[in-house]
Order: sequence, then structure tokens, then C-alpha cells
Amino acid sequence: MIQEQKKRHVVSYENMSPELAEVFAEKYPKGSQDCLADVVKYTKPDGTPFYAVTIELPDSVYLVKIKVKTDDVDDIERWLDGEEDAGNEEVTGTSGESDGEGETLPDDNISQYEDSDDAKD
Repeated sequence: MIQEQKKRHVVSYENMSPELAEVFAEKYPKGSQDCLADVVKYTKPDGTPFYAVTIELPDSVYLVKIKVKTDDVDDIERWLDGEEDAGNEEVTGTSGESDGEGETLPDDNISQYEDSDDAKD
């Protein structure tokens, strides 16, 4: 008995057909974040990797490419050197250096927020 081979396709998550998107939504109701446990890393012939999940239809099998952010060696080195933290501190204003002027952060003392009506009781 000869079994018919299903056609195999590779498609990006953003370019799925409506039929494939419907099957994907049934299998992963929360979208691409829901399928992270099933993501497999594949390597192209040129050596570059991509990540995909397998979706099977009655007549074909699809590898749906999912964008996955992986750590870059340069990112890790910057983080280890503390450079990334320094950039974050500048943005958020939490560098730890303070001249004492212009501080607007409230302290944890809730009594400073009591209502004047509450003070009379």
C-alpha cells in the first residue's frame, strides 16, 4: 500500500493563509506566545537559524516561522559590563546620584496623605 506524502511548506506567522491561521488559532488560542513550548530551532542551508512550529492540515504540513528574540553575545557582554544598566538608569532617573534638590519621589509614609477630615476624628 502506497501512502501519499503530504506537501511540506514553510511560511512566516505574519503570512499565513486564512485556513492555516484558523488551525493555528485552534491549536494555540493565545497566539504565538502560547506555542513557545512547541517551537523548534531549524537551520537553513546557509547556516542561519529560524524557529518554527509544525501545523498539520489534511493535505499538507506547515512549518510556521515564529520570531524569537535570542540573546546576542554582544548584548550579554554589555549586560555583564553593566553598560546596559547605565543606559537604563539614565532613562529612568535612578542612577543613585542625587543632589537633594528636585526630588519628587514620595516616601512610604502614608500618614502624609491623610485627609483633613480624617485628622479631625
